[in-house]
Formats: sequence, structure tokens, C-alpha cells
Amino acid sequence: MNQEVYLFLKAEAEADKAKALASFKLLTQHPSGIGDHSTKDYWENCNEALKLLSSAEERLEILDKYFNNTKGLINDSTSIA
Repeated sequence: MNQEVYLFLKAEAEADKAKALASFKLLTQHPSGIGDHSTKDYWENCNEALKLLSSAEERLEILDKYFNNTKGLINDSTSIA
């Protein structure tokens, strides 16, 4: 994988992770910062943050597992079936 592409994808996933964690902090520690205070919206916002965090963690794990090596290719330890 091209190093620029790898770094872009990694930076985007790290930014999404930071955004999700900041959302959780806002939702749990500063609820006055939420525009609509209904319970439904609160749970939907929590669920959205969890999905974003999960996606970011998964993308970082995949990038590390398959593309984080000195050759910039798929790691030799993984087989492609």
C-alpha cells in the first residue's frame, strides 16, 4: 500500500476515534451540551458514538494487521484465501 494512503487512512481512523471518545465525554460528563435533551436522542447519540468508535478501532486494527510493515505490502503472516 502506498505510504501516503496508509497514513491518510490511519489519521482518519484516529480522528474518528478521538471524535467518538470526545462525544462520550460530552454525553456522560456535560449533558447540558446536548441540544435536544430527550432520552431517545441521548441514547441515539450514545449509540452513534459507539458505532464510530467501533469502526475506528476496527480500521486501525486492520491497517496494523495487513499494511503496517516496512515493505508497504500485506504482511507475510496473513494468508489470503
